[in-house]
Amino acid sequence: MDDAGHDTIRANGIRQHYRHAGSGPPVILLHGFPETSLAWRFQIPELARQYRVIAPDLRGYGDTDKPSTGYDKRTMANDIVKLAEALGIDRFALVGHDRGARVATRLVKDHPAVVDRLVVMDNVPTRIVAREMNAQIARQYWFFLFHQVADLPEALLAGREEIWLRHFFSDWCHDPQSISDEAIAAYVKAFAAEGGVHGALSDYRAGPEDIAQDLADADSKIACPVLSIWGEDFGAVGRLFDMQAVWSEMAENLQVAPIQRCGHLPHEEQPETVTKLLLDFLDGWTTAG
Repeated sequence: MDDAGHDTIRANGIRQHYRHAGSGPPVILLHGFPETSLAWRFQIPELARQYRVIAPDLRGYGDTDKPSTGYDKRTMANDIVKLAEALGIDRFALVGHDRGARVATRLVKDHPAVVDRLVVMDNVPTRIVAREMNAQIARQYWFFLFHQVADLPEALLAGREEIWLRHFFSDWCHDPQSISDEAIAAYVKAFAAEGGVHGALSDYRAGPEDIAQDLADADSKIACPVLSIWGEDFGAVGRLFDMQAVWSEMAENLQVAPIQRCGHLPHEEQPETVTKLLLDFLDGWTTAG
């Protein structure tokens, strides 16, 4: 199921686990919730034919450290910048899904010189979710609120990680059977490990800090080329927001790619479509460019 290499390196004060494959211009892939870097198992081998692919587990997820602090997106973005530096990478193309897209957006705003181009997948920026919040949005984003409650979610989810994760994998996919039992088992193992649930929830609990960071530079648009991909059939994104308008507010140089018959996990639900979109968008990316 996973043909990538695995390694761990200390960067930005934490041990970071990452998958890697290929050589050439570097491409960094950032997963979202409820996943780990395993989420990119379909894209890594195809991208690695032309690129050096790095797919880390974010702070708090998978086999990366789960410290008690540092889950604001500026710190998590710095994790990735320092990881790249430790690997001898000073400029890269960046792809982020869900929570990883939040990290990626903060990274390109804080460190524009290191990102050649950016892909954001099925993500509405945190400050826009907060700004537009109403009863309809709250119903779709209930987990944002639940995951920010202190301690109670961990108590309720202990030993029930599979129920929790299967709900999302079923509810968030256009085809509820999209994610294989083998993949779900791997995710359950990661989240059931010590600190696994708490690490992911700490990511959500940084929401107030994230919004403050986002508001501070809300008027500054991302200058590098941006591709926004989303599944048209996910209730919290494609069905709820005008995604072209959302990302036009964020980026000066925007391309969009809605995917039909697809929910929140395009890279897993329609991997061939996503891989082609990524390869097309990455075409021309060279470290000499």
